[in-house]
Amino acid sequence: MKNASAGSGLLSDPAVRRYLTSNALSGTGISLMLAVLFKQAFDLTGDALSIGIIGLLQFLPAVALVIVSGDVADRFDRRRVTATMTVGRVLCAIAFFAYSRDIAGVADGDVAAEAGIAVWPLYAITLVFGAVDAIAIPARHALAPLVVERDRLPNLVAAGAVTRVAAGIVGPVAAGYLYSAGADLAYLVVAVLFALSIPSILRVVYAVEPTPLTGRPSLKLALEGLSFIRRTPIVLSAIALDMFAVLFGGAVALIPVIAEERLGVGDIAYGWLRAAPGIGAGLMGLILAVKPVTRRVGPTLLVVVAVFGVFHISLGLTTNYVVAFVSLVMAAGADMVSVTIRSTLVPLATPDSQLGRVSAVEGVFIGASNELGAFESGTAARWLGVPLAVAGGGVATIAIAAAFAVAMPALRRIDTYDDVPKPDIA
Repeated sequence: MKNASAGSGLLSDPAVRRYLTSNALSGTGISLMLAVLFKQAFDLTGDALSIGIIGLLQFLPAVALVIVSGDVADRFDRRRVTATMTVGRVLCAIAFFAYSRDIAGVADGDVAAEAGIAVWPLYAITLVFGAVDAIAIPARHALAPLVVERDRLPNLVAAGAVTRVAAGIVGPVAAGYLYSAGADLAYLVVAVLFALSIPSILRVVYAVEPTPLTGRPSLKLALEGLSFIRRTPIVLSAIALDMFAVLFGGAVALIPVIAEERLGVGDIAYGWLRAAPGIGAGLMGLILAVKPVTRRVGPTLLVVVAVFGVFHISLGLTTNYVVAFVSLVMAAGADMVSVTIRSTLVPLATPDSQLGRVSAVEGVFIGASNELGAFESGTAARWLGVPLAVAGGGVATIAIAAAFAVAMPALRRIDTYDDVPKPDIA
């Protein structure tokens, strides 16, 4: 009953509504942008490796800035950091718009090559966007524990997951239609969505007083997030498990290639296929809202990661649109459970004064591993072919879940969230 009372009236809180509104607008913008960006890169080059390059260029800034981004999130007002970096996102979307406007009419790799169209500006803007996101993501993630009290955090995490799911459906579906009208139009919509997300995040009022980092900036302070993760088995195992699963199960990035080469469908069908993970996560979100995971939390996390791998195998082997769609829906449903559990475990186990730095490291391990997973998938598809790249990643994910079940007893033994103590920072 504690969770029910904690969650009652959550959306009546103005701070929660503003936080979720900002997340919804920003999340829709990102999912729309990535769906268009991956498709555009593949169409311009005709090479799956271009998708891998896009992923790598998003990943590298997160690694290079992990020390800085965590320190910034803990030292400054996380609302203002998020808003400032969102302005950077707006500028990047405008740059994508200008580039796409300039090359309007180029639809495939042969035409791009023959017309002398340079793809490097697309890569350069992606690199800048990755740098902006490397600062923005830890600050936004570290906001949640300040928006509500500790006992309501699992409810806010669940509400945030539903918001993220909705964005993951609306963005890609819109991308299919907008891209068929022109990539420049799609990027313009992205810029507007990012801009609209700024006022809401600035107006969030904290329910929990933050504990800002007050010491002089130093390498030791900046690295405390990494040190904390290393000495906290529950946090380390939850983050590492998702990192490896996302790294080898990064088939979403290959959907443009799957749609064209394996399924033979067009832009609009591609958009719906790209939305399938959001649909699967949304359906699972509804199930979790009615029946959340409250017991056997650790074992459940391990099982759903293995299920995630199983449906990547079916996705890699099929040439049927319906089977591919269902596989993406089911894999995303399993991932939704995994993300919800991890997104609750990590804040509960982390002191607020270190949450920004821990979130920055988590961003590299999890968020950025999406991009590194895209690089891995694109490279594997280039050299091994799409079926082996996707199905092989699923097999690797199952093996990883089994290995963690044996090697990480601290994670396996978690029964309820009450088993996760708030540790001392010393």
